Amino acid sequence: MKSALSSKVEEKEIIVLDSLTFGAPKTKEMIKVLENVKAAKKALIIMAEKDENVIKSAANIPGVRTALVSTMNVYEIINYTSFIVTKDAINKIEEVYA
Repeated sequence: MKSALSSKVEEKEIIVLDSLTFGAPKTKEMIKVLENVKAAKKALIIMAEKDENVIKSAANIPGVRTALVSTMNVYEIINYTSFIVTKDAINKIEEVYA
């Protein structure tokens, strides 16, 4: 896991967001976020805690997947070009994998 994460850092494929929240599930809003951060077509969004609005907002976008820090796996990290993570998720990753 550490090696997969390190390779994303080296390849500059990690996008860190202060936060990612939506008041309601909005696919258009998620698309705007992905465009603003210049995410690749295959993007993995990692969250510290489950957020149904984020999950539903990303669900209908081809090539985009959401996961929790507790459920992410090496295959997903390697398979997706953009690794989008919130600061809270970074802190949780550091706790789990440090």
